[in-house]
Amino acid sequence: MRLNSQRSAGFTLLELLVVLVIIGLLVGYVAPRYFSQVGKSEAKVARAQIKALEDALDQYRLDVGKYPDAEQGLQALFTQPANESRWQGPYLKKAVPNDPWGAPYQYKQPGEHGEFDIFTLGKDAQPGGSAEAADIGNW
Repeated sequence: MRLNSQRSAGFTLLELLVVLVIIGLLVGYVAPRYFSQVGKSEAKVARAQIKALEDALDQYRLDVGKYPDAEQGLQALFTQPANESRWQGPYLKKAVPNDPWGAPYQYKQPGEHGEFDIFTLGKDAQPGGSAEAADIGNW
């Protein structure tokens, strides 16, 4: 009689379950940290875009002598307003971007916090909020 002393190749159900539990624990630990970083990066992008819009508005003011009014809005940085003969733009390489959440940036002139306000309402598109839903502006 010949005894089967060789163990069959492959994994047992118990070994597979242990591996799945370990993977689940790693995903549960890493995923929340990863997704919180995504929210922080969107806020950083919004701040950088607002800074670039501020710089373009300052260049516009140097050429034209005043900031675009609320009716002209940020579009005056890319497209010459009909009544501005001293316009030397475009002041942006591309059209005015939307915020990282897909909404247009808000522009007020005169602003509540300075000569003009540029802001986004954040992820929730509602005034106020905190964390990812916080408003981000040039003030």
